[in-house]
Formats: sequence, C-alpha cells, structure tokens
Amino acid sequence: MKELMAKFEALSEAFKKDATAQIENGNKAAGTRARKASLELEKLMKAFRKESLEAAKK
Repeated sequence: MKELMAKFEALSEAFKKDATAQIENGNKAAGTRARKASLELEKLMKAFRKESLEAAKK
C-alpha cells in the first residue's frame, strides 16, 4: 500500500501542476496531461480500495 501512496502523491502533484497551467495560462497540452493523470489517479484509487479491503479482512 505504501507504493500505491507514493505513486498517488507523485501523480497528484503532476496533475496539480498541469491543471494549474491549463487554468492560469490556457495551456492546452497541460490540460491533456492533467486529464490523463486524472484517469491514472482513478485507477490507483481503485487499487488502493481493493488492497485496503483485503488488509481489513486480515
């Protein structure tokens, strides 16, 4: 689970940077990167939920 958290933190920072660049500067490429990062974050959250449930069962 620690590995998932590390990946989540890195991706969320990248998302924040790219989303801010799109909002403040109108950078279209940054918007594309932010959307891609949001999809990856969704996958990580689902994986975290699965691992968390398995850990709770033990």
